[in-house]
Amino acid sequence: MAYRFFTPAPARAATGRTAQIYQQMRTDFIGPPPMFQAISAVPELLAAAWALMREALLAEGAGRVEREVVAAAVSRANRCRFCVDAHVTLLHALDEHELAEIIAGGETPPIREYAELADWAAASRNPRAAGWSSPYGPQVTGTLLAFHFINRVVSALLAPDLLPGGLQRLPAVRNVGGRLYARTVREPKEPGRSLALLGAASTAPPGWAGDSPVGAAYAALIDAATKGGGLLSDTARRTVTGTVRWEDGRHPVEPAEWAADLVRDLTGSDQVGARIALLAAFAPGAIDARDVAHWRLSYPSEADLVRLVAYGAITATAHVARSLEPAHRALR
Repeated sequence: MAYRFFTPAPARAATGRTAQIYQQMRTDFIGPPPMFQAISAVPELLAAAWALMREALLAEGAGRVEREVVAAAVSRANRCRFCVDAHVTLLHALDEHELAEIIAGGETPPIREYAELADWAAASRNPRAAGWSSPYGPQVTGTLLAFHFINRVVSALLAPDLLPGGLQRLPAVRNVGGRLYARTVREPKEPGRSLALLGAASTAPPGWAGDSPVGAAYAALIDAATKGGGLLSDTARRTVTGTVRWEDGRHPVEPAEWAADLVRDLTGSDQVGARIALLAAFAPGAIDARDVAHWRLSYPSEADLVRLVAYGAITATAHVARSLEPAHRALR
């Protein structure tokens, strides 16, 4: 597993809240995955991202297979190869071998329920154009929102291949990987256990989630990730949020040139910061070492790079979530 711009501290060196989060990951998931290690320089962000994924995807409740289909379909819509591979492997772990390979190939599942879930998840990439909303409960909807955020952070900070040479894309390797994780994946997880790791979130849970732990986790993620916008000026933030709203998830044909044009009137660290945030929202894999080197002239810490990427990622995620608000839907 390769990190693109920095190598985070090893999991064994973690202390305090980060160590507690990693221990819960070892119990409920498959150890501290690379994506979570990549954001560990910002513990409140780590706690919130883990809580949303755990409460939406992993905890008891809605069918786990359905949620894995959503995670994989969103990841494909966002062009996150790493996450598609990971969730195809987890479908193998759930003994859904045929479905896993259909999803891996980008084909339509033959079971209507899964086909509808995959189509619904893919349409959320462009929510305004698709008139997208959600007929599903907090866990399925929360899984979708979790992976809109996670996909972008993963594509920005991690190389796309989990194994050397992309070996994880071989069906036999995915099958074996699934069998290795099967016991952990199938064990029931009590809802709400991750919330104790969050501390106090200042944002009220969103209406679409009711009183579900998913809502509290999503509110905490919004709180933690939006703070990264404080690294930019008001003008730069308006550039990012306005572009996310009007571009509505469109994949730029030439991301580097597209982003450069949008930020050309900004100056100093704002110009490179807004560029990174915009790419994190639309085409995170296009963030390159030169962007990061220029950003580090003003903000040298790994934590500030993570905060900036998270800000771009959550701005795009919140654009999707806004379609769940009744007042917003009435304006379409």
